[in-house]
Formats: sequence, structure tokens, C-alpha cells
Amino acid sequence: MQIANRVQKVSPSLTLSITAKAKAMKKQGFDVVGFGAGEPDFDTPDYIKNSAKKALDDGKTKYTPVTGMAELKQVICDKFANENNLKYEPDNIAVSCGAKHSLYNYFQATINDGDEVIIPSPYWVSYPQQINLAGGIPVFVQTNKDAQFKITPDKLSHYITKKTKAVILNSPSNPSGMMYTQGEIKKLAEFFVDKNIAVVSDEIYEHITYGFPHVSIASFGDEIKQLTTIINGVSKSYSMTGWRIGYMAADKQIVKAVNKIQGHSTSSPNTMAQIASITALEGGLDSVKKMVDEFKIRRDYMCEKLNSINAIDCIVPQGAFYVFPSIAKLGLDSISFCEQLLEKFHVAAVPGAAFGNDANIRLSYAIDLSSIKKGLQRLEEFVKTL
Repeated sequence: MQIANRVQKVSPSLTLSITAKAKAMKKQGFDVVGFGAGEPDFDTPDYIKNSAKKALDDGKTKYTPVTGMAELKQVICDKFANENNLKYEPDNIAVSCGAKHSLYNYFQATINDGDEVIIPSPYWVSYPQQINLAGGIPVFVQTNKDAQFKITPDKLSHYITKKTKAVILNSPSNPSGMMYTQGEIKKLAEFFVDKNIAVVSDEIYEHITYGFPHVSIASFGDEIKQLTTIINGVSKSYSMTGWRIGYMAADKQIVKAVNKIQGHSTSSPNTMAQIASITALEGGLDSVKKMVDEFKIRRDYMCEKLNSINAIDCIVPQGAFYVFPSIAKLGLDSISFCEQLLEKFHVAAVPGAAFGNDANIRLSYAIDLSSIKKGLQRLEEFVKTL
């Protein structure tokens, strides 16, 4: 059986391969410190878990509508109104099996062969692969530390063509943790409206910020809202990664198209997880704030330690739970660096090449502080050998 050509365009995930190798080493008895985590190390809050347990006991085990329960869609609309100053109707909402699934549905619903989608680099690893699967063409806009890994209208203007279909924004960013200010977002919104370019705004880390307010680009008026599809979910903020609930807020025509796609693929998301997500979104942000307070302690330690290591340069992230230090002065590409770090010093990091920046590595601080200290001490010892 010959594999489809579209699959040949998709590269294996470097993040998953590093994680798999680290797990294999742990099984062999090695004391591996893993900085690859893309999920909070905190348990889902009890009030959310109890909601799912009650749903099971109450027999809530049947299918729901394809793009989510009406009750959940309404709660999501309320969330946008209360937290983002955005008015959506339930018909603007599609609930899927995680934010990654929501992104996949969006690209399948909107991208034609040859359409170009602009991706600021560094980027989350799945963006270009999903665009490839949809027949689109990823167009990368390289950013750097001096620009805080952010794009501007002036920078973007050089990449706009007749084939440009959309631009991806991710604030807070995975992998850099950087965020756009209100003024920066406003200028981008005006640019996209002027060029009539769609925006995919990945806001999955919106509540994991450190004194730096998240602003949704869709909140700058009806015109940019019409062009914007917001991708979000409960996985990061409520430590519900395994529950697999994500959602999009979009133009109703996009949601109708997603309903067709999802109806013939996964159908509805998990019923008990949807009910638990209602509870999470209605329950406020107290549990999120406690988690973020701990993340900030870890972030501050990591950045201070990394910047004390010779030839390592680390910008302080404003959100998410990753640091993205530069290893450019060490004479190794990011894949070689991470392979040697894992094999020789039993520390798992993700190569920046996976995110489009080969001079950097990504380290997650979604692990306990004692492990962070041990892992960074080993990293420092490794750097001394180079």
C-alpha cells in the first residue's frame, strides 16, 4: 500500500521523538530530567474531576451534537464576554477534541491547494504540518530576540502575496513565551483589516501570564473580529490536557464547515469531558492563579540560572511555561546539542529546530523546582565540556 502524497509532506515531531527517547532511558534505569513537558504538572482540580464523576453516575454517556453541547457553547460565549470583551453566539462556537483538533479543522475547512499561511518563527511544531496536510503552503517569517520574537506590520508586508490566506498569531507563544502588547496587537489588527487577511489567533495560554495582560486581537472591532478565528481550550489553564477539549470561535460559515468535517471524522467530543469543561469555565480562575504563581517562581529561577551559564542567553518569557534560551555561541546546532545533552548528562530538552530556530532550545518549567535545579546543574556541566 502506497502512503498518500500529502502525508509525505509531514515531518515527524522532534518533540515527541525526544520525549520517547527520554522515556526509554528512564525505563532502562537512567535518572533523566525531562524539560520537554507541554502540559502542566498539576492535577486537574477536584471540583472539575467530581463534575465528571457525577456525569458518569448520572448516565451522561451518550453522544452530544457534533460540535459540542449547547450548554458548553453558551458557557464559552459567556467566557468570551466576561474575559475578552467579545460577543459570540453559540453558532460561532465549535468544540473539538483539543485545541490541536480545532486548528486542524480550521485549516481543513478554509485552505485550498496553494494557499499561503504566514507563520512567525519560532512557531509551535504542528502549525506547518497541519497546513501541509490541508494542501497549503507555510510561509515563515523569521523573528529574533531583539524583536522579542514578534512580528510587525512592516515585517509582514514583505511576505504578503495574492496567495496569502491567513496569518497565525500565538500569544503567549509556544515556544518563546513572549506576548504582544495591546498597542502591538492593535497595529496588527489594523494591518490585517487593511489587507483583508484572515487571522488564526491561538490563545491556549491566555491565562498563564506573569503580570502581562493577554489581549485578543478579535477585540479591536467588528472588522478584525470577522477575520479572526480564535483557538482555545481548557487543557493548559485548567490542567486538563488529557480531557481533550478545545474550541474555536469563528465566523458561522467556518463553524458550519467544521461541523461537516468533524461529523465525518471524530463526531462529538467526549461527553463527560464536555460537562467537566462547563464546570471548569464556570468555576473561575482561582486554581489557575495558584498554578501560575508556582510557574512564576520556576520561571524566575530558570532564567536567572540560565543567564549565569557561560554562552547561554535567555530572554524572560511573559507567559506560557517555557523558556527559549539561545545556544548560538556554543558551536552546536540544536539537535546535536539536545542529543548530546540527553545521552551524556540525561537531560531532555527540545531542539529549537523543531520550532524553526536552530540557535535555541526549549525548556519547559512545567516540572517541579527540585528537578529544574538538578537539570540545569547538569546542563551547566555539559556546557563546560563544549
